[in-house]
Amino acid sequence: MKSCNRFKRIFPALLAGFWMSLLPGLSRADVWLIDVDGAIGPATADHMGRGLERAQAAGAELVVLRIDTPGGLDLAMRDMIKAILAAQVPVVGYVAPSGARAASAGTYLLYATHIAAMAPGTSLGAATPVQIGGLPQLPGHEPGDSQDETASADSAMAHKLVNDAVAYI
Repeated sequence: MKSCNRFKRIFPALLAGFWMSLLPGLSRADVWLIDVDGAIGPATADHMGRGLERAQAAGAELVVLRIDTPGGLDLAMRDMIKAILAAQVPVVGYVAPSGARAASAGTYLLYATHIAAMAPGTSLGAATPVQIGGLPQLPGHEPGDSQDETASADSAMAHKLVNDAVAYI
């Protein structure tokens, strides 16, 4: 167990060493670490985007995006993915520490990175979109109505959201 804990602490350095071996002529790599910890929202997207910009401006050769999230908001996730895809520096997604997860929007983030890695005992997945607060009511229907039109609209919207998420990943 002790050697496993030591490996978890040194894994980011090993990953940086791997990248250095792929980038000839470098004596040392400038590696930046950006944490995505907790629910993904506008503040998380801003934090990660600014971190990537600062890393690029400083001439970083590698960014490690350490992920531990239950997921979050679609628009914030998409902003983060755009920033990763536009980055001029390689971005490694690393789900850590042990017990961490990249669920829902975190799954999409990990897929967007150039290299994806996971610490032992971490998880990935459960990326089906859900709506917070439900769908708006159709005109002429009261909340709690059990009419077929409302159920059909809910079903169509849920199907559309899942299809959009599948196409995006």
